[in-house]
Amino acid sequence: MEKLSSEIGISRPTLSRFFQDPTSVRTSTRARIEKALQTVDYVPNFFATKMNRKSSGLIGVIVPHLNDLFFSGLIEAIETSALAADYRVITQNSRNDPALEAQAARNMMAMGTDGVIIAPIGEASSIEALSQLKQERPMVFIDSRLQKHFQDVDFIGTNNQQSILLIVDYLCRSGEPPAFLGMPNLNSNNLERQQAYTSRMLELGHEPMIIPPSKTGEILELEEYAYRLMDAHFSHGNLLDQTILCANDRLAIGVIRAANRHSLFGASSNGPSRFRVAGHDDYPLSSFVFPSLTTVTQNTQAIAEAATRQLLRHIRRGDRTKNAVTLTFDAELRLRDSA
Repeated sequence: MEKLSSEIGISRPTLSRFFQDPTSVRTSTRARIEKALQTVDYVPNFFATKMNRKSSGLIGVIVPHLNDLFFSGLIEAIETSALAADYRVITQNSRNDPALEAQAARNMMAMGTDGVIIAPIGEASSIEALSQLKQERPMVFIDSRLQKHFQDVDFIGTNNQQSILLIVDYLCRSGEPPAFLGMPNLNSNNLERQQAYTSRMLELGHEPMIIPPSKTGEILELEEYAYRLMDAHFSHGNLLDQTILCANDRLAIGVIRAANRHSLFGASSNGPSRFRVAGHDDYPLSSFVFPSLTTVTQNTQAIAEAATRQLLRHIRRGDRTKNAVTLTFDAELRLRDSA
């Protein structure tokens, strides 16, 4: 700043005011500075300019998967909402690993974020690390939650009761009642959706059927996990005429791959196939697999905007632990070829 001040002939305090808020200096001075900046090699250091301020202007976001297009869309929508409020976003990927999630929480504190939006791994999350983060920063859960340990933390997500009721009712009235395939990692979404499935099936007079998870313990991508699990079932002649409701679309895509390998869609020697698959989330690739996937869509934009808005409200008020809010958004049915 000292060198720049001397180079363009503007006092250092005036330059400082300009970089904090260009409208805080006279129009003629602002024009002079902006013209001079075009001739010098100077880029303001974001972290240095925030060092002595109460707010860093940064929001942290922690997600379990960066290669998951649902979370990519969520991050993009959060960034858009944050930018509109003059905030910037720092993203950390926990890779569904409790140790990396704990490190991500520590990173958010070290980088001076004003608050954090986090989609927790689930039961495997480090409660100690997230508790420390909560004590240091305003925090909002998005997509899934840890209600048992953090009843005083806001949650923004999908109304799983409504969404599962929607898809179960459709599958039951259009064909055979569905079995349920859950995620290998237990987070609140998987538990809520399985419970909602079981409850609705009983209300409709059907026996719930939960497909047992794989016991290999191997950590796989969700598509690969579902493919291997269902390929083994189909190879043994199991579930060949079943309707399968998956806890999310990534699982359903794996099931579709296995079903195609065993030619379960379309006509067979025994007549038309009754095999069907449905998912949850309306993953961006769901309409492009074969057959295209019947699912329910999450309102990603509304969820991201609400989470950002709620976090900024806590940041501005400084009330990290008062009156936790739960806000969920209804889903819509997306009928396609798989069911």
